Amino acid sequence: MSLQIYNTLSRAKDTFVPLEQGKVRVYVCGVTVYDDCHVGHARSLVTFDVIVRYLDFLGYEVKFVRNFTDVDDKIIQRAAELKIAPNELASRYIQAFYRDARALGLLVPAVEPKATDHIAEMVALIRRLEERGAAYQVDGDVFYQVERFPDYGKLSRKKLDELEAGARVEIDERKRHPMDFALWKQSKPGEPFWESPWGNGRPGWHIECSAMSSKYLGQPFDIHGGGMDLIFPHHENEIAQSEEAQGVPLARYWIHHGFVNIDHEKMSKSLGNIMTIQEVLARSDAATLRHYFLSSHYRSPLDFSYQGLDEAGKALERIYETSERMERILARAPRGEADAGVLESFRDEMNDDFNTPRALALIFEEARLLNRLADEGKTSAIGARWAALKTIAETLGLLQETPAEFFRKKKEQWLKAQKVSAGWVEDLIRARETARKEKKWPEADRIRAELSDKGIILEDSPHGTIWKVK
Repeated sequence: MSLQIYNTLSRAKDTFVPLEQGKVRVYVCGVTVYDDCHVGHARSLVTFDVIVRYLDFLGYEVKFVRNFTDVDDKIIQRAAELKIAPNELASRYIQAFYRDARALGLLVPAVEPKATDHIAEMVALIRRLEERGAAYQVDGDVFYQVERFPDYGKLSRKKLDELEAGARVEIDERKRHPMDFALWKQSKPGEPFWESPWGNGRPGWHIECSAMSSKYLGQPFDIHGGGMDLIFPHHENEIAQSEEAQGVPLARYWIHHGFVNIDHEKMSKSLGNIMTIQEVLARSDAATLRHYFLSSHYRSPLDFSYQGLDEAGKALERIYETSERMERILARAPRGEADAGVLESFRDEMNDDFNTPRALALIFEEARLLNRLADEGKTSAIGARWAALKTIAETLGLLQETPAEFFRKKKEQWLKAQKVSAGWVEDLIRARETARKEKKWPEADRIRAELSDKGIILEDSPHGTIWKVK
């Protein structure tokens, strides 16, 4: 089966055919840098990270662009609250974003443009819209006239005559239609500004992505992505202004991921239930968070909870335990080429609109088979299947750490949570080894039980005893 992508534009799964054979151009709306990223951002980042990884797995040459919005009302307001310059605030949170991106193990896009570096392109695009009669100026502000674009609403399925001003649309009596949106905003005292044909000001939110995507990917390009909250008005407005200006479609396939709720409630600052990426990673780890996201289809809403995250962590440990065992076995046996049948099964699952839950199910199915083969001593049958399983995991962004690194971090988290030292555990293990040498079996069993009650598993081998956290 060829890759099928659920296209928000068509409301159907469309067969993916790139505009240029062998190449794919992808644009994803990035963050507005006025605060730390939260788990909703993390889901978006991981979703498109996996999509890009999978397109690469299929053999495409992918050009991936993800922007920063570094001038915005929220940035200006937050900077004023902190009594710092807006560009200083934006720079601070761009660096915080990079910290989170590294922690999540994300691929680095080909280009990460900042809005403030592309003012000239935005001005040129607005002037083009003026020339076509689709933009008008009022008191130094420039608005896009939505009635000028007959297809307005084709992405969101909203009808213009039924829409009312709201959401991120400002109510302004100067507009010719309530849904007209700002392309350029006259600067207010104390706000950052740039010179323009309409006076000092700054760009509107929607014009940013149109200018940056077309500069780096051309128009049309293959895939445009973001969260479902961006369908309207942001992406709808992008389509209107870009297609009006260029006379061709903006993007062929529109991919939108579902919302993240916190314990069945929408995540919002007013409810006080915002969870930042750093807060989550202080309690868990990036690999577990990625696994948690992939266990739900990207278009489905995700109800985030630490209980669910803990369950994902236990499942991920089984993959790492299998990895540890297979690498130990294959250190003494030939690896072989990746099993083509296993990889084809992976393609079948992922070609159905990037169905990561089914891909994870395949991973666990193969892990069970590999462990059974190992139990039966059939090491010659392991190499090719393990190579395939490792390729699948890597395509999903899993197994970025070695088993040793993964379990070391698990230990550190456990020790911190239990407020005990590694030395305390090692002392008990040595005491158990002494009891075993002296054939004091009840004492050895007691120590093992004490550690087990604390959540520690002991594994005895000819090379000594190692310990893991349950």
